[in-house]
Amino acid sequence: MTDADEFTPDWFSKPGDSLRALMQRRGVAPQDVADQLPGGMATLRGFLDGSRRIQSDEAGSLANTLGGTTAFWLKRQSNYDDALERAVDRAFATEAEDWLLIPVPGPQPRGRMSADMRRAEVRRRLAFFSVGTIAAWETRYGRIRSETLFRTSHAFTSDDHAVLMWLREGEVRADMVATRPLHVENLLDRMEAIRKLSLVHRPELFLPKLTSLCAEVGVAIVPQRAPRGCRASGASRMVASDKAMVLLSFRGLSDDRFWFTVFHELGHVVLHRAHTFVDSDMDAEVQDEAEREANEFASRCIIPEGREDEFERLHAARDAVVRFSVSAGVGPGLTVGQMQNRRMIRPDQLNYLKRHWRWDDLAVLFDQPR
Repeated sequence: MTDADEFTPDWFSKPGDSLRALMQRRGVAPQDVADQLPGGMATLRGFLDGSRRIQSDEAGSLANTLGGTTAFWLKRQSNYDDALERAVDRAFATEAEDWLLIPVPGPQPRGRMSADMRRAEVRRRLAFFSVGTIAAWETRYGRIRSETLFRTSHAFTSDDHAVLMWLREGEVRADMVATRPLHVENLLDRMEAIRKLSLVHRPELFLPKLTSLCAEVGVAIVPQRAPRGCRASGASRMVASDKAMVLLSFRGLSDDRFWFTVFHELGHVVLHRAHTFVDSDMDAEVQDEAEREANEFASRCIIPEGREDEFERLHAARDAVVRFSVSAGVGPGLTVGQMQNRRMIRPDQLNYLKRHWRWDDLAVLFDQPR
């Protein structure tokens, strides 16, 4: 290993970047690293997103797990701290107001801030986004904003900054999902097993299985509640050359919306993996060809092509819908969602066949990295 990356005017590297690189290079699972750290996954996540400093005992644990020495990891942290403070000095003096307009996770300050509080908030933003200037932020994240494709209705008014914060949170959490190299054909082979998970009622039971199935083929499944101002239900993005991320917000709190989003985002991975997609509700009016293709992929996952004729003969009868759904291997709520989306039944019909969740029930999924 080399010493910490040197600070440059527009970019600097946190110790978490070395952690990520070494975990990938040496094939060490994030859980194996976390198991050796005080605080477990919460500590590892703090290292990766820059919100936690590496202390002496933690440096020893990293040395034992990933290599290097305790001194290396402490020096890596010290170099980053110095680089960050130099960046904060400049940003606070010239760009503080611009930085404070960009949201970051965690509690937001209220009322009038002292100079020390303002400086701390600027530091928090530089550390979270790993950039040293607004120009660097625009180069890295403005490009994502301009290249991101949206599945949206005309009423979709997500705040760009909130969307970017959500994507960045997803990237950090995706670092903690160990995956094999992306293999689209193997992903397609697992779609039948994935769709059968929609028969499982409780997210805490099906989500680990979904995560495992997708990790085996190079896709990190990341549950992350969308922040205020971001109305996205899901997103897909290549976070490395051989690793895709599917980010799921559980927006809508119903199984039909959740699973359609899962299949839609996996469709983007299969069909359009060079782009970043941020998607809103499944009934949005779609103009983009890529979004139509992903919608069609998702619909075929729910209603297999060989069952289309049978599906189209369904009517608003509970027993018929349940019988078809079980034989097709999908949750009845997903069938109802497709019937409503295709205007076979009214939006208020058969909704009792959908499963609905509460945010309180889902909190553990967002708070604990997988």
